[in-house]
Amino acid sequence: MFVGRTQRSYLIYQKREGRKSHMTTIHTLTLTYPMIFLAVFANQLCLPVPAVLFLMTAGALVASGSLNLGSVILAGVVGSLLADYAWFMLGRWQGYRVVRALCSFSMNGLHCSVRARRFFARRGLPGLMFAKFIPGLDGLMPPLAGALNVTTLLFLLFDAVGALLWSAGYCFVGYLFADHLDIVAATLSRVSGILAIMMGCVLCYLIWRAWELIRIMRQLRLRVVSPALLYQNLKTGKKVAALDLLDVEGQESTTVIPGIPGAARISPTPLRSPAKVRVPPDVQIVLYCSSSNQLTSARTALALRRKGISNVWVLQGGLKAWRELGLPVTTNLSSPAQVAARFGIELAE
Repeated sequence: MFVGRTQRSYLIYQKREGRKSHMTTIHTLTLTYPMIFLAVFANQLCLPVPAVLFLMTAGALVASGSLNLGSVILAGVVGSLLADYAWFMLGRWQGYRVVRALCSFSMNGLHCSVRARRFFARRGLPGLMFAKFIPGLDGLMPPLAGALNVTTLLFLLFDAVGALLWSAGYCFVGYLFADHLDIVAATLSRVSGILAIMMGCVLCYLIWRAWELIRIMRQLRLRVVSPALLYQNLKTGKKVAALDLLDVEGQESTTVIPGIPGAARISPTPLRSPAKVRVPPDVQIVLYCSSSNQLTSARTALALRRKGISNVWVLQGGLKAWRELGLPVTTNLSSPAQVAARFGIELAE
């Protein structure tokens, strides 16, 4: 009887000591509500800040009594909502240009844009409630909603629900695994240097991508053709193959989008892929897209140049400049096969 009581007392003592040690580990982590807000806000602005880690750690601190659950979730929701609203207004102001700019930092901008556009077309505004859990879509949905002129009140409502589910979900994960926070803290202390290097690499990659786009535009600044000159060349029957790259916008049905008569609508992805493209030297290739800064056309033209095709030009101002001059457009565009057969071009499929 005495031995049993002694053993139980010892077990209770060890449990209390372990809990104290665990609480000590938790209290060594300093995390405040403004820190949570800033981490989430920066993350939703597409900056490389591990907001999920902040929310999970906050959930563990909630389990220890150091933080209040409602305040943590509120900080996450407000930070997320403010950043998303900024992207939403930017998308409403600049349209698809913002989505294209964000997608240009990915390895496959076309796939990124198409994926976001199709997701929004299938799910609509309710998709905002769980888009934050899908990498690659969380940062594109707010500007895409703005570009589509979604009602501001409805956007804020669905986005707030999504921010609530996202913040509460990761906070709850941290709450459930609060007993293992000491292991997480020890691991983070060992890999903090690696995390800093990874974040530095991400920043360097973003800077490199931005510089590459600027360099592309500078290289092709003198290789543009005006809409009036292109119209004249097409009207007189010169060997000009106009390639329409408008399906980069991610529209589900590109057949309803008007283009330049005689042009062939083709995806820029195969043109930028390693596949060979052969063009006779006397044929002029003119690329155009919908963006006035010719970003998609410029990247595609540079890829063709690298394949040895020098007679490549970009339509100045894109389709927007063409339409502003009142030049004709049509939805009955040529197919890539028809243009290839007409000019003896071998296009990648």
